[in-house]
Amino acid sequence: MSLGLRAQTDSPKLPLIIDADTANEIDDLFALVRALGEPRFQLLGITAAQFHQSPYATDDTALESHQLNQELLMLLPQHNVPLVRGSAHPLKNSNTAQRSEASDFIIQQAKALPKGRKLQLVILGSCTNVASALLQAPEIAPKLQISYIGFWHDPEQNTYNKKEFNTGNDPLATNLLLDFKGLDFRVMSATTCQYLVFDKTTTFKNLGDNPLGLYLKNRWSTFKRWWTDKDPEQKRWIMWDLAIIEALANPQWAERKAFVTPKENLKRKIQIYTSIDTLKMQNDFWQHYKSLLP
Repeated sequence: MSLGLRAQTDSPKLPLIIDADTANEIDDLFALVRALGEPRFQLLGITAAQFHQSPYATDDTALESHQLNQELLMLLPQHNVPLVRGSAHPLKNSNTAQRSEASDFIIQQAKALPKGRKLQLVILGSCTNVASALLQAPEIAPKLQISYIGFWHDPEQNTYNKKEFNTGNDPLATNLLLDFKGLDFRVMSATTCQYLVFDKTTTFKNLGDNPLGLYLKNRWSTFKRWWTDKDPEQKRWIMWDLAIIEALANPQWAERKAFVTPKENLKRKIQIYTSIDTLKMQNDFWQHYKSLLP
């Protein structure tokens, strides 16, 4: 075994919680499939996030996401991961948490980590649950490393556009994380992850006719995209959320740089991903997917 391979094998697993608005579309499901069983992850739990701004939104979109998380885990019973329900509502103001089972769970897991270890919080939707945890227990901030899928960013001009779905579902929560002094905040911007696109023909072929594959095919076929009139047959799908999971599992396939926060936020440095190797990420997803099948 080479020294490089030995170091990778012997390195401690990354403790993480994935906070997902799974019922919003389909990319969360692909991201969760990629995370489940990843040997470099210590997946402590999957929390369910709200997405109340969707035209398909019910009174409790976090519950919808929680239910889809349950359905997915029933198809992969070998992976016994805690599933926790989050807040159905965004923050009412910047000082009051929307306490939920998810925010309590995040606090519990952060406090349980041994000294010197950081909990990776992967936010695939709104920032409500994570922001609420910080409002409830700000002392956990030094133990957190946050990776967020959200907003548009121009790395050349360092300009931000927060008119983006995840950010819009709880702007107060997103700004709270940006404004939290010393918080390790990393962003896979929509600008970067928009290039990770799956083709329907290839995807359906690779998914196969097993129960998991049929479930994902059905979700692709039955979920109607409300945000665009392009590609009405849904032959291509942006796998926004999968990009951050792949970047965490394979950091060598993603580049990130330090940038000053938006002008309206606390002036400090955050990390933003500026490029990803989409081909390697796609190939890696399918390799991992096959490893999950019986």
